[in-house]
Amino acid sequence: MMSPDEIDAFQRDGVVVVRGVFVDWVDRMVTGVAENMAQPGEYASENAVSEGRFFDDYCNWTRIAAFEDVVRNSPAAALAAAAMQSRTAQFFHDHVLVKEPGTPKPTPWHQDSPYYFVEGKQTVSMWLPLDPVREASLRFIAGSHRWDKLVRPVSWADDSDFYQAEADWTPVPDPDADPDANQIREWAMEPGDAVLFDFRTAHGARGNSSTSRRRALSLRWVGDDARYVARPGRTSPPFPGHDMTQGQRLREDWFPVIWKDA
Repeated sequence: MMSPDEIDAFQRDGVVVVRGVFVDWVDRMVTGVAENMAQPGEYASENAVSEGRFFDDYCNWTRIAAFEDVVRNSPAAALAAAAMQSRTAQFFHDHVLVKEPGTPKPTPWHQDSPYYFVEGKQTVSMWLPLDPVREASLRFIAGSHRWDKLVRPVSWADDSDFYQAEADWTPVPDPDADPDANQIREWAMEPGDAVLFDFRTAHGARGNSSTSRRRALSLRWVGDDARYVARPGRTSPPFPGHDMTQGQRLREDWFPVIWKDA
């Protein structure tokens, strides 16, 4: 499913593209995204764009059968375990992102990890495009998963601090200001392809200036060493009432272990 070279690239760069693994699951994911957009969940957002539409929503896999099918029965869990080099793959959450044609708003550069209440070296997010992607593909800073400090988390609406507390963050990067300072990874993609990246890998995306929509489903996974970490405010997703404490593994009744090494 993943070659040794692909696993090495993920461990080294914090990101890798894997071709065609989900080609048999594209229609199922398209069905789920359509249902999600028709019946948004409690965390759905329109991302305050002035042109076009940038819809996103997360944590819907337990109410949308197509998403649960993908989580439990597709190659995703085994792929996650292979990339993370973990004996287990525990599901964290799903995330739908749709940029309609003519939506110039970029996805700001960020790391996912600071927004989450889980940390570890064994984490992976899968970005699964449901349309051919050219200009609006994700972009990554290779090696940023090994930075000493996490990137300052901000509100995408107004660039304000996500947490109202002092913390030792590194500034939000701007790789385009100094293109030679970082190694950027990005790929043209087809439905069925997947980009896998560590929660700590800095990434962003251009706006969608094409005439086609850009739908994607993202699946987030954690491995053996991932543990709950307290943040100085409400995380995203928040998962209210979880009752976990610092250093615990994520509770398996909410975050099931889908794959385990026999």
